[in-house]
Amino acid sequence: MKLKVGLPSGSLQETTLDMFKRAGYKISVGSRSYFPSVDDEEMEVVMFRAQEISLYVEQGVLDAGITGKDWIEENGSKVVEVAELRYAKRGPGVVKWVLAVPKNSKIRTVQQLAGKRIATEVVGLTKRFLRQHKVKAEVEFSWGATEVKAPHCVDAIVDLTETGSSLKVNNLREVATIMESTNRLIANREAWKNRWKRTKIENLSVLLQGALNAATKVGLKMNVPQAKLETILKTLPALRDPTISHLAKEGWVAVETVVDEHVVRQIVPALKKAGAEGIVEYPLSKVIY
Repeated sequence: MKLKVGLPSGSLQETTLDMFKRAGYKISVGSRSYFPSVDDEEMEVVMFRAQEISLYVEQGVLDAGITGKDWIEENGSKVVEVAELRYAKRGPGVVKWVLAVPKNSKIRTVQQLAGKRIATEVVGLTKRFLRQHKVKAEVEFSWGATEVKAPHCVDAIVDLTETGSSLKVNNLREVATIMESTNRLIANREAWKNRWKRTKIENLSVLLQGALNAATKVGLKMNVPQAKLETILKTLPALRDPTISHLAKEGWVAVETVVDEHVVRQIVPALKKAGAEGIVEYPLSKVIY
């Protein structure tokens, strides 16, 4: 028996494969192959566009897959959402679908879009958003390069953004946020009822989340005089209670913990000043809570 897993091709492909690598899976993708090899005989991987994955998972073509919450909602897919996976091509992994207009447009509110034309890849999400605001407008599907279509072809667009930089480059102004989205590990409902497949998916979820947890953290270990241990512990922002073990040298202990990588440059000098010695920073591949 094999677990069929769909992974997103395109902009998320490299970061997805890197996440799997850190989770312990080696996936090799050929230049033109949609069926990469994976060093797990119980798993089969297929590369699809993120827009399609929830559909194939719902239909049972795939047992599980990774796609955005936005595409699950856009497709109306009935799937099991196993875990949230906060990662993206860059940034913290949260993206937004925003309603935007040219900077010099007179449109300032959603209500002012009544009777206007809007271009977007997420027609369903946009129409539902407009209905919620009791606005009737023409929504047309965009095959790409959506940000350049206003004002030449349409009055407004709904497009995906991580930082908002693409809107500024194209002289667009945000009017409203349609939805925020993160990536999800999803499962087919029937596959989820199968004990073997469910266990396999749950194990995959634990490892992927562990890899993401470790992405922004590092391990720290150091030797500390027993007399200065309390001061050191107050300096240390531990993920959990740090591990403390006695050393052969009397009056000294070893302290080991996990911290956010961005604070290391601030706390290491403070730890040294407080009396810690032999401070070692090391990378982590997984952190399982």
